[in-house]
Amino acid sequence: MSFSSISKQKALCAEEARGEDEVMELIPGLPEEVAEKCLLHLPFLYHRLFRTVSSNWNRFLTADTQGAAKPSTVAATVSLSLPFLFAFAFDPVSRRLQCQALDPFSRRWLLLPPVPSGVAAAAGSFAVVGLPARGEIYVIGGVEEGGEKAVRSVAVYSAATNGWGEAAGMRTARGYMAAGEVGGRVVVAGEDGEAEVFDPEAGRWSPAAVRGGAPVARYDAAAAGGKLYVTEGWAWPFERAPRGAAYDAATDSWAEMARGMREGWTGSCAVSGGRMYIVAEYGEWRLKMYDESRDAWRMVAGGGVPGEVRRPHVVAGELGEFGGGGRRRIYVVGAGLDVAVGTVRGGAEEEERVEWEVVKGPAEFVGLAPCNAQVLYA
Repeated sequence: MSFSSISKQKALCAEEARGEDEVMELIPGLPEEVAEKCLLHLPFLYHRLFRTVSSNWNRFLTADTQGAAKPSTVAATVSLSLPFLFAFAFDPVSRRLQCQALDPFSRRWLLLPPVPSGVAAAAGSFAVVGLPARGEIYVIGGVEEGGEKAVRSVAVYSAATNGWGEAAGMRTARGYMAAGEVGGRVVVAGEDGEAEVFDPEAGRWSPAAVRGGAPVARYDAAAAGGKLYVTEGWAWPFERAPRGAAYDAATDSWAEMARGMREGWTGSCAVSGGRMYIVAEYGEWRLKMYDESRDAWRMVAGGGVPGEVRRPHVVAGELGEFGGGGRRRIYVVGAGLDVAVGTVRGGAEEEERVEWEVVKGPAEFVGLAPCNAQVLYA
């Protein structure tokens, strides 16, 4: 082989090697971990478009649905992904359930695919549970509109595909239930005391322990610390103290809710940074935080929810803390999808304080009445 042929062969091999290196790099010139963070912060609505950029981008952006490259732990998902607020609301004209997503950073609402027809027709009869780390929202059961027939069906929204699908139906048809995420699974509790658990990895429901005692009419529910809390809350005319129960997933057992928790549960609860917060239904809609060591709700300093956010309202919280310094974020979604964004600062050793910012809903949302809100990391 001539010297020139050898040189050409070496040059070709070097060129191929360079080409392989370029293919292997998500973003040429950036360290892999930096490139991953950049791609994970791309708006989830445009992932289909971004997947056409290169085969590497396609593999990375679809890895979460194939069990590959993307981080799978909750900590990695929370730290590398962006939180989006998903608000479910009823249009009084069409009487259809809608779902909109708010990007808290750009303050823009994103247009999502319509909720499948026939899902959760009767307002307030169904349960909505978000699995933030998986980027999924489940709309569970409910009562058919115009009747009293409960349904077993479960619809699931995936941020990875920006689309709706069907999940396995519940073992028992249910309406007006409590539900929440506990340990990465969906726990559903009926007013009759029966409960069941959905494993999203296995795609199936299994029975849970039956809650004994008198029925607990669902008023509000929240999941925190490996438990699902269900409470009747205080309601006029205050004829008796409210009942409450707590389901422990680790032991598959129910217990009566602590007295201080149930007697102080006077509003809608959101969990953020592992802490339970209530937006009080009375007065100025002040924020309270549950102190488990004292079994008491402590008032959070700062003003109440701004008055421009009107009833009806729903609440949601971000899974983790953000920006350092132990800051936590609470969302209060009001009529017309006006949103009060509360940033809570402070910790166990110092007084907590909340600062509010209002994001006005678009004019076309003026007639929408919110019924649920969830935060997903997408």
